[in-house]
Parts: sequence; structure tokens; C-alpha cells
Amino acid sequence: MGSKAQALLEGLTRWWGSKRVVTTADFESMALVLLSGKGEASGVALASRLLAAYAGLPRVDQRRFFDLLATRFGPNLETVRRAAADFLQALDPESAAHLHDVAEPRRQELIRRMNLAPSGTPQLVRMREDLLTAMREDPSLAAVDADFRHLFASWFNRGFLALQRIDWSTPAHILEKIIRYEAVHAITSWDDLRLRLEPPDRRCFAFFHPALSGEPLIFVEVALTQEVPSSIAPLLGGARVPMAPARATTAVFYSISNCQRGLRGISFGNFLIKQVAEDLKRELPSLSTFVTLSPLPGFCRWLATNRGESEGPAETALRTAVDPIDRPDWHRAPPRALRETLSRAAVRYLFDAKDPSGKPLDSVARFHLGNGARLERLNWMGDFSEKGLAEGAGFMVNYLYDLAAVEDNHEAFANHGEIVASPEVQRLRRTLETKPG
Repeated sequence: MGSKAQALLEGLTRWWGSKRVVTTADFESMALVLLSGKGEASGVALASRLLAAYAGLPRVDQRRFFDLLATRFGPNLETVRRAAADFLQALDPESAAHLHDVAEPRRQELIRRMNLAPSGTPQLVRMREDLLTAMREDPSLAAVDADFRHLFASWFNRGFLALQRIDWSTPAHILEKIIRYEAVHAITSWDDLRLRLEPPDRRCFAFFHPALSGEPLIFVEVALTQEVPSSIAPLLGGARVPMAPARATTAVFYSISNCQRGLRGISFGNFLIKQVAEDLKRELPSLSTFVTLSPLPGFCRWLATNRGESEGPAETALRTAVDPIDRPDWHRAPPRALRETLSRAAVRYLFDAKDPSGKPLDSVARFHLGNGARLERLNWMGDFSEKGLAEGAGFMVNYLYDLAAVEDNHEAFANHGEIVASPEVQRLRRTLETKPG
């Protein structure tokens, strides 16, 4: 960039910085100048100004900013058409590379250049949080979100992530975030957190990224036991006697929490679980079983839909059979028939309820099965907390990570939609062929 152009860019940056109100036209002008500029120092200054101006916007103006990204900073379709025609005629690497370049939306490069600003990455993560909120009202912004996800998948790939153990000596500001971000079993106090971190048979691990200093991306809490647990209460209870880690045979992943909403859809959990399992195996050779104790968060919502909206024979029978769960304290003395009906319904939910892409409707099942885990066991009254009853009718699920089989299980699930399940679960599923619900 020539000295005159550089001076003009620096002057514009100062002028925009002096404005109290930044309009949509200002944003477009700043973005165009940022895209056209080559000076690193001025680019950093302008990226900082653009991000600062965005941070001061009310929600309605944030929406206008995203509309601007969607409508004014996509690919030039006529240029793409000509490049595609040139490629079809030439069929050579050069024309293919040119087609790739012109097909990329300009907003991807704009996001890259905004990332030049100091603390640009965390600001862009927060910007995507706002974008996800805006998408609830305007699904047409999905194209903008696809560009954020594309870039974040590169910036936050496994090679940039650092695995750290979280224990009672971890700095307090990180421990506070563990309390705040815990999404499965709420941490009610510092004493509660201490029970999860300090005993020798407890572990917690988190992924960190150098651009988000002191901010965990995802963390997993682990209990070392001698058996596969069926209930969460004994794992979280304060009265239990801790066990020497060398005596443990089972590592139980009982809580996995994503911390950054702006990174939703960026895969960390599969790397985290496998890395932690491998590290624990090296530390404690006595460990032979790696299993989760997971919630069934979408079950009651699915059950309500099947009870209330469908009128087929199976749905009518199911609705009648599970009516008792509408009564207060139904879980205190449930009849055996209700347990059997709900268990069959839960298996049906896990195997047959699908999202629009054909994957399991339950988000936790989708995550673990997609990582290559085996559906091992369904646990009746595994979680009788208020949340566990309201979301999963008290059920919890064990997903088994057989380190020698996870790749084969993943391939079966990803390529054929096959859910690998234990003989116990398969037997329960077969009862669906002869009984209602």
C-alpha cells in the first residue's frame, strides 16, 4: 500500500473512532477499507475500531450488521459463474484454484482481518453468540454462520488445544468458570466443587486455546470406581469414602460441559474424551473400562409429543400407560408396569427418534454414538433430581468407550446410521416387537 493510501486509511480510522454513532453505511465502508488495505498497522487499528463499534451496538443494530454480512459480503455470483465455466472448459488445477478463490464469500476474509485486532478471537466468538441468537428469528443468516463455523473449525482444531487437569490448586478465576459453566449437574458451592476435584479418585480435565486465555472451552469430570455406576447420587454424595486410584478399574465420565456458546458446533468433545481416556490409562494401568453416566435430556419432551399429537394405536397405548408420570411424586413408588413401559419407550426414543438429518434426536446420544461409543445400559431412576425427572424421567445412560472398537463403531454410525448396543439393550429393544410403547 502506498504512503498516501496508508495515510488515508489511518485518517479514516481516526475519524470513525471519533464518531459517537456508527451507521450501517459506516460499517460497510470500514469493512470495504479493511478488505482492500494491506498495511498491517492500519489494518489492526481498523479491525479494532470495527469490533469496538460492533460491541456497542444494541441488539436490533447487531441484526443489521449481520444482514450486511449476508447481503453485501457474499461471493460475486457472476464472477463465480464465469470461473465455473472456465474450469469446465479447461479442467486444470489453475482454473480449479481460481474457482475456489472466487467462490469464497468475502465475509470470510473480513472475519480473518477482524481477527487481526488484539483479543480479536474472543470478540469474534462473542459475535457468533449474537449471530446464533439472531438466527432464531432469521434463518437466512445461516450462510453467515456457516462462514464463522468454517473458520472456527480451523482456528480451534485439535492441534491448537491444550489439555489441562483442573484440581483444587487451579487458579480461582478458572475454578469460578468451572462452577459457572457446569451444564449437567449444577455445582452448588465451593464445597461442592471441592468434592469433585480434591478426592484422589476424582479428576477433571479441560481444553484451553491460546487465544482465549484463562477460558476453558470444554471440560469433563471423571470418577474412578470399581464398577459401572447406575446412579449419579453416589458419585456426587459428600459422605462417601474416597478410594485409592490404583484400585480403580473403571473411569466414569459423568459430566461434559461446553463453555463457549459462540463455539457451538465446533467439535471438541470427541478429542477430549479419547485424550483423557488414553492419559488415564497411562497413569493408571488398572483401568480397563471407560464409560459415561449420561442424562437423557430430550426424552420427556419427545414423550410429551408422542402422547399429545399422534393418534396411532402405539401412541394411544403409550399415552395411557405413562399417564401416572403426570402426578406429583410419581417416582417415589412407581408400579413395575410403568417402569417397563417407560424403559421400552426410552429405548424406542434412543433408536428410532431422529432429527432432520437422520441422526438420533437426543443430543447426548448423538454425541457419544458419533464418537464411537456403544450404547451399554439404560438405568432406571439413575437421576431423581428435579432436572433429571423433568428432562429424562429419571433415566441415565451408560455409553461404553471400548478404545479398541471406537473407530469401527464410529464408522458404522457415520456411514450406515448403525447404533452399536450391548446385548442387554438389544434384548430390551426386542420387547418392542411384542409389547406396546
